[in-house]
Formats: sequence, C-alpha cells, structure tokens
Amino acid sequence: MLNIVFMGSDAIALPALDWLAGSGLAQVTAVFTQPDRAAGRGQKVQVNAIKHWAQVRGLRVLQPARLGAVEQQELVSCQPDLVLVMAYGHILRQEIIDTPRLGVLNLHTSVLPRFRGASPIQTATACGETETGVTLMRLVLALDAGPVAGVERVPVGPLDTALEVEARLAQACVPLLARCLPAIAAGTQRFTPQDDSAATFCRRLMKADGVLDFSAPATVLAARINGLNPWPGCSVELNGQPVKLGLAEAIPGDSSSTLIVDKGSPAGAVLGSDADGLLVATGRGTLRLRLLQRPGGRLLPAAEFLRGFPVPAGTILPSHPMPALVASAPFPHRKG
Repeated sequence: MLNIVFMGSDAIALPALDWLAGSGLAQVTAVFTQPDRAAGRGQKVQVNAIKHWAQVRGLRVLQPARLGAVEQQELVSCQPDLVLVMAYGHILRQEIIDTPRLGVLNLHTSVLPRFRGASPIQTATACGETETGVTLMRLVLALDAGPVAGVERVPVGPLDTALEVEARLAQACVPLLARCLPAIAAGTQRFTPQDDSAATFCRRLMKADGVLDFSAPATVLAARINGLNPWPGCSVELNGQPVKLGLAEAIPGDSSSTLIVDKGSPAGAVLGSDADGLLVATGRGTLRLRLLQRPGGRLLPAAEFLRGFPVPAGTILPSHPMPALVASAPFPHRKG
C-alpha cells in the first residue's frame, strides 16, 4: 500500500482524499496545509476543509508558513512513497520534490498545457471554454510544466459558473486517480511531456478584473460574468450603486423573446427585460442578465431584483477595459 503525504488547502481535494482513504491502494498518513487564518465578517480563525478532514481521521497535520529545510526534514520523517499536491498555495523546493520515492504528483484543474497558473477553473469558464478537465502530472520547478500521467475531461455549459465547474472537477479527480495510481505504484505509468509551444497561462484574480466592456460580444461578456462568479464577481454601476452580476447568457439570434430589440442601440444600453432577465445591447448580440445583487442584498433573479430596483430601458451601463486573463507567457508577479 502506498504511503501518501497530501499537500493542499482547498475543499476541491476532498473527493480525491475520500477515494484514497477507501481505495485499499494507498493511505494518506500526513497532510501539509496552509496555516489557520482569520476569515469572514467576524475575522474568526477558521480551520480549512483539508485540516478538518485530516483531524477527523487522526492524521498528522503540518501547517508551515513556508517550506524550508525544517519542513523538508518533517517530510522525510513521514517516509512517503508519493506526495500528492492539489491547490496547496506553496511553491515546492527541489529538495522536497526529490524526497518521496515515487516523486511528487500534482492535480491541476485544466487540460494542460492550457491554463497553467493560479486560476485555471475561473479563467477557462470566463473564456467561454466548452470543456476543461483535471490533469495529473509530475511536479517540476517550472510552472505547471511537468510530464502528464493522465487527464479527466468535464464539460462546461453556457450557464455554468466557476463554482459548478469546480464541483465537477473535484469529482473528476476520482476516476483519474483510479486509472493512474495502480500503474504509478507498479512503476509502469507512462508520463507524456507537455507541448510547451501550446501553453497558455492564467494568473491570480483580483477585484479589478470584475469590470465589463459592453462593446465586446454578448457571448464573451456572459462567459466572463459566469466564470468570475463568485470571485471576484462582475459588477456594473446602476443608479449610482455597484450592482453585482451573478449569471448571464447571450441571447441566440433566433431567440423567441417577445422583446423587440432596437438594433441601433449603443453598447451597454438597457433594452428592457423579459421573463428571464435584464436585456442589454453589446458590441455583438444581446446579453441577458439573469441574477443581480444590490449592495447589502443577495443575488436575485432579475424579475425579483427589478421589482425593488427598476432599471428603465435606455439606461446606459458604463463600460471599462477588461484586463486580460490569459497570456502566452507567465504573467509578471503582482501584489494586491
């Protein structure tokens, strides 16, 4: 049975951990996770989902603020056959990568080499991808560039938010590990080098990413709104207040909507509403805003939102340049 040390800090890894615990193929004997931090309105110190999972099972939990020589020796003392990493939040040094007998494997939530970097789920969804996946790869020092053991793909629908895609990817880790781990344990798993020339990169998202340029096509805007839900969230200024947008769609050309759209409306002009949302003119096509949230409120279906917050036809939603989410090279490090 493989002795696995897990490194991660996010609940997305729980289905994989649950499968490992019951697989009969491996046992997780220790967990490295981020230190406890204050969160929420009350700023109470919270235990993350991975630490809780380990504590319930009586496993050893280590929460270093950084990974140095002391932490490397802690890992040596665990005598791992394999280290499995997912959404950890620390960069691993070569000494740590070299410690386990079978190396360090990473579950990365994109189909590599696309969307290397810090926000692959949100970015793939925000870019209108119709498919993404989880890649199991060998960890190397270069960003998400290691050779690949396998991929499990999942669909992305036009009304999927990043949260829904994330839940699908969490479950996709299970069949991927079930296929690959037996061969890895036996030393027969083939690892395929990535095509670096096809690589794209994403970055850590910021609040400033939640702006919209209504001169873009409706399909682009809908994907961005959905992909950046819940964080950082897209918003527009309405009646002098920032209104968060939770879900949107582009209206097909053959829409049966009874609204008569004025084709000459400027981008960002509110055209009216139908039963499913607030309708906005864009650079190409009409955008339907389905869920909206006023400051201090909650996300509401458009019809309910508009009863308490009317938005008359002809209102112009201001546009702002949308920061790039994807690049052909790693983004420079940015603070904040």
